[in-house]
Amino acid sequence: MNLALWAAKTGLDAQNTRMAVIANNLANTNTTGYKAGRAAFQDLMYQNIRQVGAQSTQNTQLSTGLTLGTGVRIVATEKDYTQGSINQTNGSLDMMVNGRGFFQITMPDGTIAYTRDGTLSLDNQGNVVTASGFPLQPAINIPAGTQSVTVGTDGTVTATTATNPVGTKIGQIQLADFINEEGLQPSGNNLLVESAASGAPQVGTAGTNGLGTISQGALETSNVNSVTELVSMIECQRSYEMNSKAISTTDQMLQFLTTNLT
Repeated sequence: MNLALWAAKTGLDAQNTRMAVIANNLANTNTTGYKAGRAAFQDLMYQNIRQVGAQSTQNTQLSTGLTLGTGVRIVATEKDYTQGSINQTNGSLDMMVNGRGFFQITMPDGTIAYTRDGTLSLDNQGNVVTASGFPLQPAINIPAGTQSVTVGTDGTVTATTATNPVGTKIGQIQLADFINEEGLQPSGNNLLVESAASGAPQVGTAGTNGLGTISQGALETSNVNSVTELVSMIECQRSYEMNSKAISTTDQMLQFLTTNLT
């Protein structure tokens, strides 16, 4: 295949993938705890026609070479883990992490997943669970007859009843952190799972060892900037059009060459 056609074709593929990342960011503008993704580009292999530094004569070297690029590809979709804004809900089981750290969630197969989404509620047994019904880890159970639940900045959960207005500690929410949080694997349902790139989780009490604190009655909004994403979308569209133009121009050049040779 003509090298220009191939390079432009890879550009179309890359920009199409980038548009998918942008569209996903815009679709999750209102997703609690969502972190925006960004497409990372990398150039492909080069055809080395003339080696830079090769001997041009017995006593001289080539100061420049002749290398032809074969296009571009997207090698990663990197997550931006900057803090989202605060959405005050005043819900007793709505929580957000101020700073580093993730809530731990027990999956049906017993593995642990991680999330920044603190939209929590109770199941029919009084267990604190996510919107998908997955329980918090460590498990927190709200006793029957509880009138109010208080969550401290360190994750201490206290329940008050009619007979005990002072309150009793019923659990402790712990947070997990990772050396490379960008290495976490998104799995849907606002959940992330550990990978070889993220490293093992470092679990601890909120507010200690670099972990953030917990705010009750608030949720962390998505950190997607709609204006930035729209600008990126326009830029992506223009790049796609330029690569498409490169294909049509190369085709016209080849047609001109074929016509004149025949």
